Amino acid sequence: MSEPTDAGGNGRLNRQMLGKLLVVAVMMFGFGYALVPIYQKICEITGINLLTPKDVTVEGPVNTQVDKTRTITIEFDATAQGPWRFRPTVSSMQVHPGEMAQVVYEVVNTQSRSVDAQAIPSYAPQQASAHFKKMECFCFKQQTLGPNEAKQMPVVFFIDPALPKDVKTITLSYTFFEIGGPGKKTS
Repeated sequence: MSEPTDAGGNGRLNRQMLGKLLVVAVMMFGFGYALVPIYQKICEITGINLLTPKDVTVEGPVNTQVDKTRTITIEFDATAQGPWRFRPTVSSMQVHPGEMAQVVYEVVNTQSRSVDAQAIPSYAPQQASAHFKKMECFCFKQQTLGPNEAKQMPVVFFIDPALPKDVKTITLSYTFFEIGGPGKKTS
């Protein structure tokens, strides 16, 4: 024969088990929700999975001392590796070290499909890269261009006054290339 069961005791055990399972489910949801920012922070700290990291030494507009005794010529260049036209709106400009400046690059998707793209900067002379401080740049993140879409993308920058005095001209060049290629499915 079987022993009689205590219905009240099983109900209490079931409620305890349900409570424990709810706590575990909430903790799992919280952990899953926190994974994205944790992953992004780990990638930022380690420098992986970033094509062009944002200049973390620049925290916003600061009271810089503009060196009016020097003038640097900044030349702008663009190379398109994909289905678009890509160019700066000006070919060069004169800036004083420490002075905030802005240039705009234009890109036109010439395809009848959306494309994802990324811009990678390069500098000449190479020693200038440490002194070229970008506050805002389209190169900080991937760009999505709709079919036949045109965009104007700004670069806000200043030249660190610590730039060696023998550097009179800096060339900022961007290579804009498609990510995923033409066979990539877009939603």
